[in-house]
Amino acid sequence: MNALKKINVVYWSDFACPYCYIGEKRLESVLKDMKIKDMVNLKMKAFELNPNASPKVESKTDVRFAMKYGMSIEGARNQIEKISKLGRAEGIDFKYADTLYTNMLDAHRLTKLAESKGKDVDKVIYLLFDGYFTKNLVLSDRSVLIKIGKEVGLEEKEIIEMLDSDKFKDEIRKDESEAYKMGVQGVPFFVINDKFRIYGCQSREGMKRILMDALNDHLENSGSGMSCGPDGCH
Repeated sequence: MNALKKINVVYWSDFACPYCYIGEKRLESVLKDMKIKDMVNLKMKAFELNPNASPKVESKTDVRFAMKYGMSIEGARNQIEKISKLGRAEGIDFKYADTLYTNMLDAHRLTKLAESKGKDVDKVIYLLFDGYFTKNLVLSDRSVLIKIGKEVGLEEKEIIEMLDSDKFKDEIRKDESEAYKMGVQGVPFFVINDKFRIYGCQSREGMKRILMDALNDHLENSGSGMSCGPDGCH
């Protein structure tokens, strides 16, 4: 396990993506099991599933899911519960059925602000995912974002100034453009040491295999796991 002194994992994610939260928790668990967590630097980049989403809640999750995938409400609820079980298996109090879907741009901008101020970005990311999937908060709500920002030491004034401006929007578009240039169509998407890739929310075994290959610098290909893209989650 000494093939690589430090592993840099950059991953593209969206706070409305269930597989992103599940995949991140799964990766964290695998790194802990492999006893290499301290050898890894994690960095999240933005990938909005729907940049045109409304800043207001417009429908319930089951209704939106049914319309998006052309299925019955019952079918949508069954699929939502299936995904939720995957989340609960990772130790998340996953309440996907009760999520309140809105535009995620400002949530991503909050992570960029925290990073620029040297705050605990991992904590911000956790609080946003937890806020959406467990506490079922509206992540486009300024008061929600201000509260989360303050929990990691950001000043209310600087959060409001950011929200009132276009700050970090270009950085987010740059993140997304970078992903599209690599052919990314869905998230989560992980890149290890600028070379090795994990597509989608793979199994623990799949993640471990790729990480082991990365450690030994012999990874050539990776399979595909579940992911969410502009056309939905698969």
